Amino acid sequence: MKRCSFVAALAAALVLMLSSLALAGEILVYTALEDDEIPVYLDIFKKSHPDIDVKIIRDSTGIVTAKLLAEKDNPQADVVWGTAATSLMLCDQAGMVEPYAPKYLDKVAANMRDSSKVPHWVGIKAWMTGFVTNTVEAERLKMPIPQSYADLIKPIYKGQLIMPNPASSGTGFLTVSAILQLMGEEKGWAYLDKLHENILRYTHSGSKPAKLAGAGEAVVGISFAYRGFMQKAKGEPVVTTFPKEGSGWDVEANALIKKKDIKPEAKAFLDWALSPEVMQAYGKVYPVTAYPSGNPVPDGYPKDPAAQMIKNDFNWAAKNRTRILKEWSARYDGKSDPK
Repeated sequence: MKRCSFVAALAAALVLMLSSLALAGEILVYTALEDDEIPVYLDIFKKSHPDIDVKIIRDSTGIVTAKLLAEKDNPQADVVWGTAATSLMLCDQAGMVEPYAPKYLDKVAANMRDSSKVPHWVGIKAWMTGFVTNTVEAERLKMPIPQSYADLIKPIYKGQLIMPNPASSGTGFLTVSAILQLMGEEKGWAYLDKLHENILRYTHSGSKPAKLAGAGEAVVGISFAYRGFMQKAKGEPVVTTFPKEGSGWDVEANALIKKKDIKPEAKAFLDWALSPEVMQAYGKVYPVTAYPSGNPVPDGYPKDPAAQMIKNDFNWAAKNRTRILKEWSARYDGKSDPK
């Protein structure tokens, strides 16, 4: 009996070793994750897959989306990792996504994945709108720290707000989408007209408004919470608040790109990207993850982060994204940074 058990264990170990040896290729991964997140997560990946070489192309969500769509007829990426679900839905509509059910899918919350039995995209975590305010500049100019969307259109903030361009930034789009969903389109566009009067500039990065606020180039950066907390951790005089009406949000999601030859290493990466080890790392700085990470809510977030997030209609946002961006650009693009 002991001999049989030993032989079985040896056979299993051999299969695992051969499988590991087979996965020794290179994959190209497109991502919109923050620059300072990526190395932390990839260090975890390397421990379990030392022979897979991961090449990363990182940019803002809108730019990653445009690049993917431009490459539709000759896809380059093997995997998309941590890009807005609404953007991946556009790629899926263009026939670019290969359905795949990664390991640990059974743990994933329903609102963090595509509803198909074999999903076309699977989320890893959610990110949400936050207001990052430079407290030194606010005190100097005698400006209150904004607590709502309604606050942002008050005359006192004229020329002191920086916001991401929604055509190039996922954070910008989820914020505009939230305003239109919360207020309805007619009132939403009227609100954005008033907000535009107070905007100093629109950036092509969701994190840049937080960085610029931290540097004192404007009082308030409309950004996302994680970036505000990271700027504060670096010693910058900022505080992050959340709009009392509710924060816009999106799912940072993964997908397998449809190609003639899909690499097994790409599937292995997607399996790992939902593993408990990396989920725990996601949860150290993001309170809403694909499934519970085991971490407490990170400092600075509301006690119930899910309650802060608006009721978000992803299908509506994806379906109307092109129309919304065209309208937004026609109205407000004059204050955007040069590309």
